[in-house]
Amino acid sequence: MSGFTEVDVPDQSGRTMIVTGSNTGIGFEIARVLAQRGARVLLACRSKDKAEAAMTRIDAVAPGADLAFLPLDQGDLASVRAAADIAGKEARLDCLINNAGVMVPPLTRTAQGFEQQFGVNHLGTFALTGLLLPKLAETPGSRVVITSSIAHKTGRIDFDNLDASKGYHRGDFYSQSKLANLLHMTELDRRLRGAGSPVAALACHPGVAASELVRHIPLGSLLGAAMGLFLNTAAQGAWPALQAATDPAAQSGDYYGSQQWREMRGSSGKAQRAPQGCDLAVARRLWDVSVELTGVDPGLAPAD
Repeated sequence: MSGFTEVDVPDQSGRTMIVTGSNTGIGFEIARVLAQRGARVLLACRSKDKAEAAMTRIDAVAPGADLAFLPLDQGDLASVRAAADIAGKEARLDCLINNAGVMVPPLTRTAQGFEQQFGVNHLGTFALTGLLLPKLAETPGSRVVITSSIAHKTGRIDFDNLDASKGYHRGDFYSQSKLANLLHMTELDRRLRGAGSPVAALACHPGVAASELVRHIPLGSLLGAAMGLFLNTAAQGAWPALQAATDPAAQSGDYYGSQQWREMRGSSGKAQRAPQGCDLAVARRLWDVSVELTGVDPGLAPAD
């Protein structure tokens, strides 16, 4: 449906959802709404203290909410594996919402030496998703949601410089990582369908929303306030992820985002992909490279 907001999220009682990067911003708002609708929500975050503070805030608006902290640092593949092991012990898993990310930091490396934006935004997401697919497959109708961005429209995958050894432009690397997110969903959807899996893969983008992602931008706090005033608040930025995760009409392969003012604000509906976001050859190559770099092979054959 078009015009989706949090009031359209149906009852989630009995379902278990993971939301990465959920101690603040858009991720917090996603977790809050899901908890208010009755879901068990695992807040996957780096900091236990921040996660517990977020859970206290959620409990204030959803008394008795079923919440748990899931330790996760997507900049460290060892942490990703540990988080998947913990989550795999849940009685069920209905949805993994990959929300965590970083935006335009100075050149920084992950624990395994990857450029941080590609490493956190894409490789961490790829690894966590791949490791949790067997658990998700135990529950018919389960979903994976991957967060892209309208920035994917200016992105390209530079396979010859993924590690930034040949130069680094923070904006270009952010766009590349967000294009990688959309291509990941595209290829995951194709492979899941080809395998007859009960898991659906969907993507979303939050429009232009107030969040802590702008902390690396000069005057980022002022920019974030302006975004919330004129574009999307964090709560509004959560609507596309919530639609991808809970809309009964959503289908595997769907991409949701804000609908107004060039997809920068407003309620959620089907979003537009740039041509490079539909490039199946690049998506397949990216999949193979991601398996090689992370050591995580989801075990899904290429789709025809």
